[in-house]
Amino acid sequence: MSFRVRWIALVLLALPMLGCAGQRGAPRIDLDAVGERYVRLALAMPRYDRDFVDSFYGPPEWQQQAERDSIPLATIARGADSLASALGAASMADEDTLTQLRHRYLQRQLQAMASRARLVSGAHMTFDEESQALYDVVAPQRSDTSFVPVLARLDSLLPGTGTISERYEALRRRFFIPRDKLDTVFATAIAEARRRTRAHMTLPDSESFHVEFVTGKTWGGYNWYQGRYHSLIQVNTDLPSAIDRALDLACHEGYPGHHVYNVLIERALVRERGWKEFTLFPLYSPIAMIAEGTAVVAPDVAFPGAERHRFDKEVLCPLAGIDTTLYDRYAQADDALRELSMAGVEGARRWLDGRMTRDQARDWLVRYAARTPERAAKDLTFAEQYRSYVVNYRMGRLLVLDWLAANGGDAAHPERRWQLYQTLLASPRLPSDLGQPL
Repeated sequence: MSFRVRWIALVLLALPMLGCAGQRGAPRIDLDAVGERYVRLALAMPRYDRDFVDSFYGPPEWQQQAERDSIPLATIARGADSLASALGAASMADEDTLTQLRHRYLQRQLQAMASRARLVSGAHMTFDEESQALYDVVAPQRSDTSFVPVLARLDSLLPGTGTISERYEALRRRFFIPRDKLDTVFATAIAEARRRTRAHMTLPDSESFHVEFVTGKTWGGYNWYQGRYHSLIQVNTDLPSAIDRALDLACHEGYPGHHVYNVLIERALVRERGWKEFTLFPLYSPIAMIAEGTAVVAPDVAFPGAERHRFDKEVLCPLAGIDTTLYDRYAQADDALRELSMAGVEGARRWLDGRMTRDQARDWLVRYAARTPERAAKDLTFAEQYRSYVVNYRMGRLLVLDWLAANGGDAAHPERRWQLYQTLLASPRLPSDLGQPL
């Protein structure tokens, strides 16, 4: 190891500057210094874990230095542990609520980084141990029989003969968006989602994003935040998109989902407060649960109640040239299918924990998640790459909806829901914070 790299490692391992004692005798801590060291450690991770940094728009010289220098994974883990311990010993009792949230955020993000570094180094964790360490949550175990009532409802809704997944897919094919209509349909969905979001939130005039259609990905859609209130949104067209997918992606990746989340964080925490750690989004961390949970809930916020299906049927279907004769039946089946979302987590958990082979997990998803074999295989390919990350979509949705409802933002109070949703987007809350009222 060169003198330069040894010096960097020592700096990253050093404890942040401590100040005078707080009310209970605990030392205070320089959160700006911790935030910078947290970012520098995270920027060293992609050398070993290419997906770790999802986005970064902070000081370019920090990333340039990380790309020039090589910090061992063990040093990253020790540095993250050291900073997390220092945060745990510090007092924030006299600080405002947002600063206290920042303190907890940094501590938990650093703990997750240390865990991820050890996993990449070869440490073993079960699915649940990993999701707790990285995402601050464990999905409840689900038995096969827990999915049976929803499957029975689906069975009664779907016409034709064959398995539930075959019949659902046959119905779904009626609502596939023609390839030459994708751009028009998605643009219309995005425009309406943006209009509704701007009616409830004040966003920067310069915010924008660009959409690309891509292939060969394990995911269906992705938001690559660029900073300066701009996103690149990619939509994977490996498999056909049904009409309901347009609003899903428009809201999830755009308005009021990932794009708006990043825009509000940049404005409220980076530009207004100068907290540079929020220029970084580490994929394998508790904040991913909040980001995905709010994005999955985004269509419910922007298109409450029957509005989502009404817009699909009356606006998007005609635009795509789709016959709406069976749309109501399809919408009911689609709503029922969403109730099987935890089956995706359960199938991934059993496979990744070695309780099923890949073929058995695929067949299980076909039976209990109503997936076609092709879509089940795609789900497993995603789980193979991202492992327990799948909990963020399913558990994230439940946690966010429960928190909104607990604070008066249930489906019957859409205006209150918008207010709470914006509060959640623009603050550094963690999954464990959602168990507490606002």
